[in-house]
Amino acid sequence: MLHAVIPAGGSGTRLWPLSRAGHPKFLLPLTGSDRSLLQSTVDRLASLSDVRHRYVVTGTAHATAVARQLPEIPQENILVEPSPRDSAAAIALAAAVIAERESTAIMGAFSADHLIADAEGFASTVRAAMDMASDGLLMTIGIRPTGPETGFGYLRRGEEIGAGNRLVEYKEKPDHVAAVEYVSSGNYLWNAGMFVWRVDVFLSELQRQRPALHDAVRRLAAAWERPEREDLLGELWPTLERISVDYAVMEGAATKGKVGVVPGDFGWNDIGDFDTLGSILPPVDDSGNVVIETADSKTEILTLDARRNVIVPGSGRLVAAVGTDDLIVVDTPEAVLVCPRDRAQDVKQLVDQLKERGDSGLVLSRPGAAVRG
Repeated sequence: MLHAVIPAGGSGTRLWPLSRAGHPKFLLPLTGSDRSLLQSTVDRLASLSDVRHRYVVTGTAHATAVARQLPEIPQENILVEPSPRDSAAAIALAAAVIAERESTAIMGAFSADHLIADAEGFASTVRAAMDMASDGLLMTIGIRPTGPETGFGYLRRGEEIGAGNRLVEYKEKPDHVAAVEYVSSGNYLWNAGMFVWRVDVFLSELQRQRPALHDAVRRLAAAWERPEREDLLGELWPTLERISVDYAVMEGAATKGKVGVVPGDFGWNDIGDFDTLGSILPPVDDSGNVVIETADSKTEILTLDARRNVIVPGSGRLVAAVGTDDLIVVDTPEAVLVCPRDRAQDVKQLVDQLKERGDSGLVLSRPGAAVRG
């Protein structure tokens, strides 16, 4: 069975004011059902991993909510970070804890805030990656591009091996011209940040490239189920390098021919902003308007000659739109957001301004805030 690890962190600032630091997007049901993104991630791993082999890595602010949403996961499998140190520390800690229990286990890491339409296709792709990982490759799953997207990193494929390819090179997010070239060549996949490997192989490569990080997580893992864990976390965690697992391990491993990639085509979406949600969720009328219902909402929406808007009625009052096209309107008791859909990525800059002003109350979560989907 796969040891499935779900890193669940971040605050989803591009989905403000719906997503807040204390109640981020992965805890919200933005999938068109009443299941949160986190719960949906666990659901699609059911055919790959039993409950004893599922893990969540999350922060102290979210640990209680994670445990409440996933009561079936053993408490010892919810790995709580004292502070965010980026994905390398989170994933490395999980790998080290798993290695203490099963030294050659196959581990997969899958973000808590992705939306996948074809769960069976996803599971089939992961199984192909597991087969290749069993032979000692560090595996990643790339998404077949549907267009020249500039918001994702890219993976350049090399020779065919097994069900996929050897990964030649990681590419940063490109400009539009480069993205068109990548997609036209047929040799590139989107980097979705999904990983599969044997924990012993990953930890060996981590030791080669980031020995200090390796030694720290191995010490933490050895003490994970002992009383000294908290003291060690307090001592070691603040010293860990803040770096992504791509930079820390995968890029360097790829230059040595140690990384493989399996292409995936299972309806993957990274829910990063309201415009993406508007493209994924079905419209509520013939004009293409999308409504995201919240727990505080009675879906009080009135539109006239309004098209392709994304509307979140979260205050209980009527939201009316006249002659508006391609807007995002998010109404909560504390804040109202209005912006064009093509500026959805810039919402993060508003959150940065609020932080600079010291408006922490508008950045943190509202007690009881939730979304029905």
